[in-house]
Amino acid sequence: MSGFEERKKGQEAKFAFDAEKKFRAEARRNKLLGLWAAELMSLEADAAKAYAAEVVAADFEEAGDEDVFRKVSGDLKAKGVDISEAVIREKMLTLITVASEQIAAEG
Repeated sequence: MSGFEERKKGQEAKFAFDAEKKFRAEARRNKLLGLWAAELMSLEADAAKAYAAEVVAADFEEAGDEDVFRKVSGDLKAKGVDISEAVIREKMLTLITVASEQIAAEG
């Protein structure tokens, strides 16, 4: 195998690893976001876990974060929780950092 082919395989492997890490971090962020929103909605432990799973599943509706944002924002409004879109979006940004750090710490 030539050096070019080896480098290409290495880059492909790194891309796949980075994509998997990003996917795992986003899923973890969505779970953490769901737990945060569940707390704001005063959901009990089992209901909070189930809601967090719903938030994770909502991310598969479309590419990007808007599906998750709409789910959480809509559910909070439906429960009468007065919170701005900016606060939800800021929490999403904060939690992606937390989730990425947790994933990195797991090795």
